[in-house]
Amino acid sequence: MSDKVNMRNKARSFAIQAHGDQQYGSLPYSVHLDEVAKIASEYGEEAEVIAYLHDVIEDTDVTAKEIEDIFGELVSRCVCILSDEPGETRKIRKSATYQKMAKVSGSEVLALLVKAADRLANIRACLRSGDKAFLNMYRAEYKIFRRSAYRPNLCDNIWSEIEEIQNL
Repeated sequence: MSDKVNMRNKARSFAIQAHGDQQYGSLPYSVHLDEVAKIASEYGEEAEVIAYLHDVIEDTDVTAKEIEDIFGELVSRCVCILSDEPGETRKIRKSATYQKMAKVSGSEVLALLVKAADRLANIRACLRSGDKAFLNMYRAEYKIFRRSAYRPNLCDNIWSEIEEIQNL
């Protein structure tokens, strides 16, 4: 087995174990992680690794230091970028998180690619399940989300699909 497959599989196993019994709607959390990683996969191994780990700091007891020790500094920094900032409401958390994302540059733009893949996975899930409330929430956040996370020529195919769904 190649190192790339091993690292991807290691990230998947690590994330699934960290998320434990958490659910993504009525499904195991691994369904969401696999979807985000699949969307990010055409952008390389690091994008897939970050995709599997994108929620572990935010939703589990895993620390940035643990991620750094196992997966490296860049992966850890990207997962930190993807983790919501503290706040009492979604609006406060997302506002602070989007401000953080707006400042991202260099190799850390991988985090933004994964964020776009995560959003696409979420809105696809809303369409499949008929969850209009969440879909409307994502649509309402779209302008600020795009202003914060979009970078020209980073993952235009992902953004094109998000935009297409946004305009349905």
